[in-house]
Amino acid sequence: MKTNFITSKPLPAFELWEKTKDKSPLYSFEMEITERCNNDCTHCYINLPAGDNEAKRKELSLKGFKPIVDEAVEMGAMWCLLTGGEPLLREDFFDIYLYLKKKGLLISVFTNATLITEEHIKFFKKYPPRDIEVTVYGVTEKTYEKVTRRTGTFKLFMKGLERVLKNNIKVRFKAMALRSNVHELPEIARFCRERTKDYFRFDPFLHLRYDRNEKRNKEIISERLSPKEIIEIEKNDSERFDSLKKSCDKLIMPSACEKTCNHLFYCGAGQGSFNISSDGIFRLCSSLFHPSCVYDLKRGSLKDAWYNFVPKVREFRSDSKEFLERCHICPLINLCIWCPAHAHLETGEMDRYVEYFCSVAQSREKMLTEKL
Repeated sequence: MKTNFITSKPLPAFELWEKTKDKSPLYSFEMEITERCNNDCTHCYINLPAGDNEAKRKELSLKGFKPIVDEAVEMGAMWCLLTGGEPLLREDFFDIYLYLKKKGLLISVFTNATLITEEHIKFFKKYPPRDIEVTVYGVTEKTYEKVTRRTGTFKLFMKGLERVLKNNIKVRFKAMALRSNVHELPEIARFCRERTKDYFRFDPFLHLRYDRNEKRNKEIISERLSPKEIIEIEKNDSERFDSLKKSCDKLIMPSACEKTCNHLFYCGAGQGSFNISSDGIFRLCSSLFHPSCVYDLKRGSLKDAWYNFVPKVREFRSDSKEFLERCHICPLINLCIWCPAHAHLETGEMDRYVEYFCSVAQSREKMLTEKL
């Protein structure tokens, strides 16, 4: 039986605007300008083929993005992330980027680097991004292309990355810890840290497809590491482990057990930032796809979404006994990937317990408490 999400009685739109406009600052937003990608990574929650004409047809044009960007800047946004799919697939990428730049926004770009040409380098040198964050799937051709499932992508990745690095464009790195590349993860970390003074992160937490594609979800699950494997890689990466230790008092929170309300959202969704899909759908965060939590900006305004819709979503409550007695009051919530968005992708409901998430969180707690 599905849980009923209970909301408080909504205020009239103008009254709600007056009540929240000075209390809901907007700092940043993400634009997923395409779901298409030239890679076909096994673990990806969103990617569609580069030549998917239906996906391309649904993508907002620059004209469609402009009013959203204009409103966001007017409301105080200072930073924008361009992501995808692979954003460099967009034929109008330069036009979109330049529009954001001329609005005074700091811009970050997430890319796999395989499509970066000399033309991109000239453009980025003329109009510097805040940073370009590159995903590293492996540092050997065999591992890299096992993940991307595209022959020739490793050479393209290395060539694109070399272009960025030799032109001193600010680069950050990230990696997904997968069954296909976990054997190479120490080398991936070393490769990345040798090439940037700024930032490298890896993520062992994979969530499922937003389109609920069963075949692709099985592939994602097959790439997940066991709780024991996750703990091992976190213990063996000194930078990661030291960070976890320093934050232990924030990651394990006994005070969470004292919650007396039944609100569903305690995360940062819709707090200071939002996400726009390639077809103009507003989401409180990039993972929140529940039908009750999305707003079509083609039929409304960003101000209405931010000031009226977001507060209603964040008022959602749950009457699920399992949720209220387990996840809701768990002191390990910050060691866990569980959140309403990820629970929905796993189970179809936002207030459902997920055993895998819980097992990882408990293993991480044991690791930290044993080492302190």
